[in-house]
Amino acid sequence: MRQGACSFGLWKVAVDYDDMVVHRVRFMRTAPDGPVPIEFTRFLAGKGTGFAPLTSAALGGDGTYAEIYRAVSRIPYGETQSYGEIAKAAETHPRVVGNAMARNPTPLIVPCHRVISSDGSLGGFSPDLEIKKSLLQLEKSSLRRHIS
Repeated sequence: MRQGACSFGLWKVAVDYDDMVVHRVRFMRTAPDGPVPIEFTRFLAGKGTGFAPLTSAALGGDGTYAEIYRAVSRIPYGETQSYGEIAKAAETHPRVVGNAMARNPTPLIVPCHRVISSDGSLGGFSPDLEIKKSLLQLEKSSLRRHIS
């Protein structure tokens, strides 16, 4: 397993991966040195909209969380869906979706920052809600640049 990190604002994005499978992504103040797949640096610079050919180990399997992670992975870049919408797609309860998002081992690849409350508020994001705000703003800004 390889480890590396890149920057996103004041945070380091630590990535544990092998070949094309990402096992864990964490937002940290300090992180291990080492390269990360180029898809991460491109995405965080607003120059990429996805992570293909990379995939998340969390997308495999047939459990409820895996189904939720697959539903979240289908949210288009620059868009959001509510916990309730994801719950409907995964045939579960919105609170289960919230629990899955809190335990998401590969944020960004499974873009839990795109899941919001039904009233339009952001909901939660660990370790800091400002990261979620920044990621959503990055995607909106990137889309505006591509449209112009």
